[in-house]
Amino acid sequence: MKLEVPARQRSQDAEQNDKAVGALGIDLWKNHPTWLPLPLPEAEAGGALVPPLNFAMVDDGIFRSGLPDAANFRFLLSLNLRSIVYLCPEPYPEENARFLRQNGIELHQFCIEGSKSGLTMPETLLLQEPLAYIPEETIREALKVILDVRNQPVLIHCKRGKHRTGCVVGCLRKLQKWCLSSVFDEYLHFAAAKARSTDQRFMELFDASSLMHLTASQ
Repeated sequence: MKLEVPARQRSQDAEQNDKAVGALGIDLWKNHPTWLPLPLPEAEAGGALVPPLNFAMVDDGIFRSGLPDAANFRFLLSLNLRSIVYLCPEPYPEENARFLRQNGIELHQFCIEGSKSGLTMPETLLLQEPLAYIPEETIREALKVILDVRNQPVLIHCKRGKHRTGCVVGCLRKLQKWCLSSVFDEYLHFAAAKARSTDQRFMELFDASSLMHLTASQ
């Protein structure tokens, strides 16, 4: 036998359901993690945002990664980048350069040669690796661009986000007065088995004193 629910009761039930849904929506909003990048409208049809290789946040408005490709462009847009610091001597890929032009992102290129013959830590212990040349003045100029708030948010990258990017970020950490062991821990996290003692030696000897005024003004 079917029971009829009075119209007034149905109205009250609907009102209670609406209130419950509204409260749930508020709770979901409150619990939403604010550190996630806001999704772009295109993301609804295009799927998840994909970060570049070795992507990480260095500090407020400063990020690091390997060389992005087209699959990462939607993610980069979510960062609202103003500029990119590119640490390789090779010309910037045309597809990437076009993406930057279309979105008003400025490119700063600092030519640091990659050491393909660079030895890893175990090899260094065996062969007494000499100190490789890393252009300290180029690192300084890159840091000036990175620390200028007018260029932030900024993404620092080389090819894989390990050695050249690791050296620049390590020198930035010295400006931030990190202890050397913490600087090396961060470098090793990204370089892993490809860590080079020449990079670590460079970071250890890097004199950050002439750039201290840049962090003081932040």
